[in-house]
Amino acid sequence: MSLLLGYSPKLFIRKPVLVRASGGGSSSMVQTPPCFIHGADPCGADHVLLEYAYSMKNHPRLRKKAPEQLVYNDAEVTTIGSSHGWVASLMHGVGTLRLHDDLNPVASDANPKRISLPPLVTVPHCQTQIVTNVSLSSPSPEDEDCVVAVKFLGPQLSYCRPSSALGSKSKWFNIRIANPSFFSSRVMFSEKLNMFRIPGAGGQLIGSWDLCKDQHTPEILVLRYRNLPELSEAEREVMDTCFTTEHLVESQSTGETFLVKCFRKSVNGGTSWETKAVMVFRVLPLGNALYTRHLGDLTIFISKSEAFCVRASSFPDVRPNEVYILEDTEIAFFRLADSDISGELGNDDLDLADLDLEKMFEFLSSDEFAVI
Repeated sequence: MSLLLGYSPKLFIRKPVLVRASGGGSSSMVQTPPCFIHGADPCGADHVLLEYAYSMKNHPRLRKKAPEQLVYNDAEVTTIGSSHGWVASLMHGVGTLRLHDDLNPVASDANPKRISLPPLVTVPHCQTQIVTNVSLSSPSPEDEDCVVAVKFLGPQLSYCRPSSALGSKSKWFNIRIANPSFFSSRVMFSEKLNMFRIPGAGGQLIGSWDLCKDQHTPEILVLRYRNLPELSEAEREVMDTCFTTEHLVESQSTGETFLVKCFRKSVNGGTSWETKAVMVFRVLPLGNALYTRHLGDLTIFISKSEAFCVRASSFPDVRPNEVYILEDTEIAFFRLADSDISGELGNDDLDLADLDLEKMFEFLSSDEFAVI
């Protein structure tokens, strides 16, 4: 949910981003290849110099300055995650959320954009100190119709319109979710439905909120699983001992919706989590969830921010029909065709430069940061 103190940033990024031209306030679409933050070195007062490395071997490395607080959190600031390249941070002292584009590799480091949202309001019997994730309905919070949804651990779901915040007229609308299966889940925005969606724990339900129209009552979709694989007794025993998380992913290129179930087990005396299995289901409009091992040209990326998928053929070295998982102490790659998992367990010293990049790569895209 946030950067651990002393941990280097691990980010996922995807698709084109809206970047201000260096000469002024105009915007242009910039396509950046998959990349990762290779390091963060001290750079003047309260800043670090981030180094980005790309999957293409001949691509020049980029170095970019960013606030130290966004990389190494303290008691005042917690970096939560991101959506569309906008990193969200919780300012504990004043109880507000702030959106930044500082960590976007193609955004200006000389003139970064930072948008402070209104002070958070805690619903009775809820809390606003632990944020599950943040989701934007459009690529830029400066868009007039952009809605920012914040899912807190527990019943509270809040949203506001940042463009109003620029004129000091924005406010939070708060929803207390009744169904406890949504309390620990993450929120995502569906461009296809124009609604914010949350998968229920266990993967039995999907709740959809039309926050763009200020509809606070969710539409509930009950899932019916089909085409389930036959598992061996050993596979069932492993999965029964695992902690399960559910992630909703929408492909913008195909319009498909996928539910990804990750089965993870505590290892190393409880200091790390290791992915033991992954199951992907194609979710149809009426609730049928079809187990699949075939994503075609798509690759799914899972981390602690919004999950996303891309066409692998659009990015060199991204392998199709796989699920890439990035967590605090694990990088895992799940191949759907044969259910093979490769990866690396570690700690804050995890460095992809030490891994076989033919098989392992910590990817970023260009508008979706998943900050751990």
